[in-house]
Amino acid sequence: MSESGTEKGAIARRAGLVAAGTLTSRILGAARDAVVAMLFPVAATDMFWMAFTIPNALRVLLGEGAVAGAFVPVFSEVREKEGFDAAARFQSKLVAAMGLVLFVVTLLGIAFSPAFVELYAAGFHDIPGRFESTVALTRAVFPYIFLMGLASLATGALNAVRRFAAPAFAPALLNVALIASAFALAPAAIAFGLPGVGALALGALIGGALQLLAQLPSLRAAGLLLRPRLDLRDPWVRKAFRLMLPLLMGLGVYQLNIMLTRQLASFLPEGSVSYLYYGQRLVEIPQGMFALAIASAALPTLSTLRARGDDEKVKQVFRYGLGLSLFVAIPSAVGLASLATPVVSVILGRGHFTPEQVELTSQSLLWMAAGIWSVASVRTIVPMFYAYNDTRTPVIGSAVNLVVFGIVAFTTMGPYKHVGLAMAVTAASIAQLFTLIGLLRQRAGRLGLKELASSTARVLLASLLMVGVIWGSLHVLPFDGHARLTPRLISLLVALGAGTATYAFCAWALKVPELRALTGAISRRLRRGRS
Repeated sequence: MSESGTEKGAIARRAGLVAAGTLTSRILGAARDAVVAMLFPVAATDMFWMAFTIPNALRVLLGEGAVAGAFVPVFSEVREKEGFDAAARFQSKLVAAMGLVLFVVTLLGIAFSPAFVELYAAGFHDIPGRFESTVALTRAVFPYIFLMGLASLATGALNAVRRFAAPAFAPALLNVALIASAFALAPAAIAFGLPGVGALALGALIGGALQLLAQLPSLRAAGLLLRPRLDLRDPWVRKAFRLMLPLLMGLGVYQLNIMLTRQLASFLPEGSVSYLYYGQRLVEIPQGMFALAIASAALPTLSTLRARGDDEKVKQVFRYGLGLSLFVAIPSAVGLASLATPVVSVILGRGHFTPEQVELTSQSLLWMAAGIWSVASVRTIVPMFYAYNDTRTPVIGSAVNLVVFGIVAFTTMGPYKHVGLAMAVTAASIAQLFTLIGLLRQRAGRLGLKELASSTARVLLASLLMVGVIWGSLHVLPFDGHARLTPRLISLLVALGAGTATYAFCAWALKVPELRALTGAISRRLRRGRS
C-alpha cells in the first residue's frame, strides 16, 4: 500500500476511534439535556445555558482553537525538525504559558461577569432578578475555562502523537458530572447563594477537572507529562503565539456570532435561549460524531505532510477527509431534519418540558439540521489552513459568517422569533463554507474537488431515498407526541433504523467510495485484533 493510502487508512481508523468517544459523549449529552429539561423549567435553564455560554465561548478560543491552529502544527514541526524530546519540551513550555493566560482570564471573567452578561443577555433586565441570577451563575462557572483550557492542551498533545483514545472519551465525564449534579447538588448550590440550577455550574467544574485528570496517565505513557516551564523567549513558543493571535481574531469573530445570537434571543419570549441551545446540542451529535472526529484525526497528518513539503499528498488527504465528512453529514442533515419533532419529543419531552416546548425546539432543530453538512465541511477545511501555518485567512470566512448571520437574523427574528435565528445560523455557515473554499483554492492551488462530485451526488441520492423510507415508516407507525414514552421511542427507533439501513444499502448499491473506505478500515482493525 502507498504511503498516501496508509495515511488515509490511519485517518479512517483514528476518526472511527474519535467518533466512538464523541458519540459516547453526545449520547450522554443528550441524556444530560433530558435530565436538565425534566428537572428545571425553561426560565431557569435560560439563565444557566446563557451563563455557561460565556466561559464556554472563551474555552473555544483559548482551548480547542489554540490547540488546533497553533499547538498541533508547531508541535508536529518541532518533532519533524528537532525530534520528539524537543517537541515534548516545547509542549511543557506552552502549557506553562497558556496556564498563566487561562488563570488571568478566569480572574478577569469572575470580576467582570456583569459586563459579560450585559454583552450576551441585556434582554434579561426585563424580568426582575433574572439578570442578577445569571451574573451569579456566570461567576460560579467561570473557572471552567481554566480546567477545560488545560484539558484541551492535553488533548492536542495526545492527538499530535497519534493517541486518540483518552482524549476521545474524556469529554463524556463532563456530561456524567452534570447529570449527577442535576440530581444531587441543588441543595449545595442554594447553600452557596445560587439558584437551584446552579447545581449545573458546580457539575461543570467537577466535569472539567475530571476531563483533565483522565488524560494524565496517557500523557505520562507518551512521555509528555513534563513539569511546565515558563519560557516566553523560546522561539517555538513565540511562533505558536504568533499563529494564535490571528486565530483568536478569527474565532473571536465567530464568537461575536454566538454573542449576537444570545443577545437577540434574550429579547425574545421566555424559553428562546433554551430552544436554540437544545437544537444546537442535537445537531452537534452528528457533527461531533464524525466531522469533528475527522478534523481531529487528519490535522496531525496534514501538518506532518506539510512540514515535509508534500503538497500533493496534503490535498489527497484533505479530499479524503472532506469526502468522509460529507458521507456522514449529508444523511445526518436530511435525516435529523425529517425526524426533528420525534427526536426532541423522545429526548426532552417529559417533566417540566411541555409538548408546546417540544414543538418550539423542533422548529429550531429543523433549520439548524439543514446546515450540518456545511458546518462539517468548514470543520474539515479550516485544518488545511492551519497545516499551512495560516491562521489569518479563516478570519475572513468567520467575518462573512457574522455579516450574513446579522443580515438574516435581523430580517427573520421579527416574524419567526427564535426560528429566524436558527435560519440565520444555517445561512451563515453555508456562506462561510463557500468563502473558505475560494480562499483555500487561492492559498493552495487546485484542490481537485471535482473528484468528489460523483460520490457526493450518490450520497445525496442515497440520503433522499432514506428520507422516503423514514416518511413511509412514520406513516405505517405514526408518531404521537402525546403518547407515553415507550410508543414514542419505538416509532422513532423503527423510523431511524429503517432509514439508516436504507442509506447503507443505497450507498453500497451506488458504490459510494467512502463506504468502502470505512468498511475497509474497520475490517483491517478487526483482523489485527484477531491476530
